[in-house]
Amino acid sequence: MAKTFGAESTADEVLEGIDLSGKRVLVTGVSAGLGVETARSLVAHGATVVGTARDLTKARRALTEAFPPSSAPIDLVEADLASLSSMRKAVSDLIARAKPFDVIIANAGVMACPQGKTQDGFETQFGTNHLGHFVLVNRLVPLLHPGARIVTLSSAGHQISDVDLDDPNFERTPYQAFTAYGRSKTANILYAVALDNRLKGRGVRATSIHPGGIQTELGRHLTPELIAQMMTRINRGATGQAPAFRFKTVPQGSATSVWSGFVASADAVGGRYCEDCHVCEVNDDATSRAGVRAYALNLAQANDLWRKSEEMVGERFPL
Repeated sequence: MAKTFGAESTADEVLEGIDLSGKRVLVTGVSAGLGVETARSLVAHGATVVGTARDLTKARRALTEAFPPSSAPIDLVEADLASLSSMRKAVSDLIARAKPFDVIIANAGVMACPQGKTQDGFETQFGTNHLGHFVLVNRLVPLLHPGARIVTLSSAGHQISDVDLDDPNFERTPYQAFTAYGRSKTANILYAVALDNRLKGRGVRATSIHPGGIQTELGRHLTPELIAQMMTRINRGATGQAPAFRFKTVPQGSATSVWSGFVASADAVGGRYCEDCHVCEVNDDATSRAGVRAYALNLAQANDLWRKSEEMVGERFPL
């Protein structure tokens, strides 16, 4: 009988009894929080992990603190999601190694930043959370084994806003930190939808997940005003369709990443949005924080985003 997991399950509990020996996994953002714990749990169950980080010194320090002294260190690749040239160099380094991947977990990201731009001139959150991974993952598709999976970390924050393909860089729209975050997290889901649709014919599946609310470095830009806005929205959405909000621990926040990557049925999670180790149903009730908004799973919108993203990064990916 299959085990049932939920909001309080940890990554180690989800992977209990599973031998990941021979599996090779790429995890982005292994310098803190969920990325470090995801990498640790995978290695603890036998996987070989390659991690990316903008600051390799910080990543090495964080991994040394998290891993048992006897554990073999994971391979690291320098990659700054806010720089397309950095993404392309990282991919070149990985392709040069000619070692395929079984799972990619696109974990890294930023949240509720002050208005700014990436090195390529994109709005910081859309450019980092979506476009950086768009280039990285698409270029790595040739390294994916048949049966591989791609897990993109999104958020319940996608409920704040659909993408705006007419003004992705807030050139005409007044900038709001959470609106920009919501757009980027919807983009993460739509990207998984489009990617899954393109790759499932060759046995590669893509999914998106919400890890839950976790107090990590992701919230370093949250001012008291932004925290108040966030909690007001969460409490307003606390209807009978969803349990009362509780912060997760980092091990609990890593659970859905490894569940969707290694435990759940590929057909169940492919092209879907997951949280608390289950696939979410569509819920367009704007007063509820449960489920996933329909606009985030719309294949036509996902394909439009794909084309717009290709235009923005100046590269076509006819996968």
